Amino acid sequence: MSNLENLYREIILDHYRSPRNRGELATPPAHKVEGFNPLCGDEVTVYLDVQDGILHDIKLTGHGCSISQSSSSLMSAAVKGKPLADVRATIETFKELMMAHGTNLDEEETDSANLRALGELAALAGVVKFPVRIKCATLAWNTLQQGLQEIAS
Repeated sequence: MSNLENLYREIILDHYRSPRNRGELATPPAHKVEGFNPLCGDEVTVYLDVQDGILHDIKLTGHGCSISQSSSSLMSAAVKGKPLADVRATIETFKELMMAHGTNLDEEETDSANLRALGELAALAGVVKFPVRIKCATLAWNTLQQGLQEIAS
């Protein structure tokens, strides 16, 4: 196993053992949206505090496998405090990474500039090798995207 894979495994385990931004925000003013993966039972509730086009705060509750919970934690750390345009761009970049399951994502690609730009989120790149787990990794992201759509309408 490469050093990069070991690092990614440690990042995922760290976010699973010590999830970031756990808890609830008061609703209102926060917007609450729930996501569920019926294939494996993963659940996530995302609380969003959006003010003046900025995601000021995000909190998460839920339960599920290490991939879904780590991805939720990594996502919250990556988007908290960012302008909504940046949040939406991060969502799209992450979902594009997860759609790479039809390609050969090898170690050379894993070390590409695009993945390095994702920072710790790149730790989830290995999920694409297991297509059944992609829904676990994207659950919180899809829930966040839904919440942003609801706020915009």
